[in-house]
Amino acid sequence: MPTFRPALAAALLLAGTGAAVYARGNPMVGGAAMYANKTIVQNAVNSHDHTTLVAAVQAAGLVDTLNSAGPFTVFAPTNAAFAKLPAGTVDTLVRPENKAQLTGILTYHVVAGRMTSADIARAIRAGHGHATLTTVQGEPLTAMMAGGRLVLTDAHGGTSMVTTKDVMQSNGVIHVVDTVLMP
Repeated sequence: MPTFRPALAAALLLAGTGAAVYARGNPMVGGAAMYANKTIVQNAVNSHDHTTLVAAVQAAGLVDTLNSAGPFTVFAPTNAAFAKLPAGTVDTLVRPENKAQLTGILTYHVVAGRMTSADIARAIRAGHGHATLTTVQGEPLTAMMAGGRLVLTDAHGGTSMVTTKDVMQSNGVIHVVDTVLMP
């Protein structure tokens, strides 16, 4: 497995929209087909719903990492998720002087290995309703089910709902989320 650079988490934000539509077996995310034989980055750059994530991944220098063999599990916030942040936050984070902070946020959306929604659900059952996922950033995310949907809780108690699950990539899996998670 490759070593992780702090900017790895940025790639998480590159994946699809909140609703997956399947065309010829490939889920549609952000108006683009997501191909299982392409990497996280190769697919994410085509999603119209992940332009902010892609820009953040580029600013953090995580493109090469997210194009590597992985595997990675990425919880990818949409543009709408980034829009929930206080005004000016994204513009501030993508400045070169804030690269370390941006990298920390992005890598907080990445877990080493390929964890499908079924894998996460098994971990939740084994944990009696909660599973702790260790992010590439180093801090934990808590996963649980609420109303039949996968919910992630960050270090500050903020929650994010998985809106599209199991978007398979050649180097991992993407789960689209509706809120940016904060370490």
